[in-house]
Amino acid sequence: MKNKLILISYLALSILLFSCSNDNGDFDATGTFESEEVIVSAEAMGKLVFFNVEEGMNLKKDQIVAVVDTTQLYLKKKQLESTIKSVLVTQPDIPTQLASIKEQITTTEREKVRIENLVKTNAATTKQLDDINSQLEVLTKQYDAAKSSLTITKQGIISQTLPLKTQVEQIQDQINKSITKNPVDGTVLTRYAMQNEITSNGKALYKIADLSEMILRAYINGDQLAQIKLGQKVKVFVDKGDGQQKELSGDIYWVSSKAEFTPKTIQTKDERANLVYAIKVKVINDGYLKIGMYGEVKF
Repeated sequence: MKNKLILISYLALSILLFSCSNDNGDFDATGTFESEEVIVSAEAMGKLVFFNVEEGMNLKKDQIVAVVDTTQLYLKKKQLESTIKSVLVTQPDIPTQLASIKEQITTTEREKVRIENLVKTNAATTKQLDDINSQLEVLTKQYDAAKSSLTITKQGIISQTLPLKTQVEQIQDQINKSITKNPVDGTVLTRYAMQNEITSNGKALYKIADLSEMILRAYINGDQLAQIKLGQKVKVFVDKGDGQQKELSGDIYWVSSKAEFTPKTIQTKDERANLVYAIKVKVINDGYLKIGMYGEVKF
């Protein structure tokens, strides 16, 4: 009887352990964690006189991380600015050059008033008044012609500087692009360059990712599509060691519209399925999650 009771107890314990084991493995999808990675490249060619990037370093958005030598660009910009100043110096000073004619017109207008008063008292002839009016008309036309000519000359000189100013703006744009600013808050994953190296436009400098929020790319079969929707909260499990799992909360934010063959490293709930759909689950990272780590999802 004692042996029979021991056998029954053993069988009951085995069934319990088997059930617990099935619960732990009862997941709806599996996959690996990844992140939204950004490869930052240089936008200018030259020597990296400053490059403050190390793998594992946390960088802030808009933080200056690299500077390409801009000495030649700066000197060329100064040369163009000096040329612009020398050209503008030659433009006429319109008010000064018209001042003498303006003064003659003012004097003639006063003389006209005097003669008009004399004509009223018969102390001057109408011919004198006609002569002063003609003189005033001539001076006014001379003033208008001189002003028009000087204005055209000034505009012509200013127009000569427009291409030079455009070149200055182009050089300033190149100088601005010689300074690389980090595009996102994140952690440097890989560094591709070193300070004092010669870089070129489009050459990768480093790769960065925001690891505060990880993405679990998992796979489901066609029958499971009806069980999920965008924005759905799900449970995510990762191994903690010693047969234990860490539970996290996640949100489904992307579902593939196309089926694909089951990846070799992924085992779905229905092992007989030939085609699966990829989903992406956002998970807040408390520092435990790593890129490439295996994860399981329960809907």
